[in-house]
Amino acid sequence: MTFPHPFRAFTAFRRAAYQSQAAPRRQFLPREWIQALLDGAQARLPLLDAPSLDWPYAEAVHDPAFLARWREGQVTRAEERALGFPWTPAVVERGLGSSGATLAATRDALTLGLGVNLGGGTHHAYADHAEGFSFLNDVAISARWLLDTGRARRILILDLDVHQGNGTAAIFADEPRVLTVSLHAERNYPFRKETSDLDVSLPDGTGDAAYLHALDAQVTPLVTAFQPDFAFYLAGADVLAGDQLGRLALTLDGVQARDRRVFRWAARTRTPLVTVMAGGYHRDPTQLIAARLGTLDAALEAFAPHAARGAGRAVS
Repeated sequence: MTFPHPFRAFTAFRRAAYQSQAAPRRQFLPREWIQALLDGAQARLPLLDAPSLDWPYAEAVHDPAFLARWREGQVTRAEERALGFPWTPAVVERGLGSSGATLAATRDALTLGLGVNLGGGTHHAYADHAEGFSFLNDVAISARWLLDTGRARRILILDLDVHQGNGTAAIFADEPRVLTVSLHAERNYPFRKETSDLDVSLPDGTGDAAYLHALDAQVTPLVTAFQPDFAFYLAGADVLAGDQLGRLALTLDGVQARDRRVFRWAARTRTPLVTVMAGGYHRDPTQLIAARLGTLDAALEAFAPHAARGAGRAVS
């Protein structure tokens, strides 16, 4: 299929870890609905299988002893409870695939202006322990690679998942080159929050108007002042009304309005951006899929007109 733009997305959903087992939690998108998501994405842009992350990239962020335990399955019951489901080899495969997809999308953003992972956003993983369905912090790994290789000097991590990005905030707490921003439900997981550079906590039931006002009035000025030269966007769909693990009440139109604001800003300022899908646990799979595909539509709508002008920078 020929597309009128150069962009593509990476996915770990076609890896064996997803195809051979049911979802590890009932709140996840059921396996029988994953193909509908993939079909919708493939109608919009090429969909590539995620490469598996090489462990040294993870070791630049995560404690090597911690990684060794997860790699070898030497984790405790307490660690499994913190993760949210039991350790299996598939958990490791999923983590490596998700993080590999984000790193591949990061390379795309450097050359094309936009990179897409049709998954990712495991922002609850700390440097030395797992939490909240996350044992590798994919965005932190890619951000660290950018800094260590000199490909970026000022990185924005804009976390619009319904849950605070506690692991990411802790990892970059002492890193002035990374601006961590989290707009989240105040009374939701994690119940002990970390301190991001900007935390905007919203009350239960927050809808479109109040959410977008908070984004415009509190987030936009700080991002503008920081002037990042690279951005990661966690486009959580768990802000939707009816999400099993969310407490906000956005509509599909509200989620797409949010996405448009982010992507149009990045395209207008020529800031290379990677979007990862982060959380989404809606009771109605069609609503979740519509939100995910709406995020892709908003990204392509913003970036496609700039593609011919060479948005982004070359990777050396």
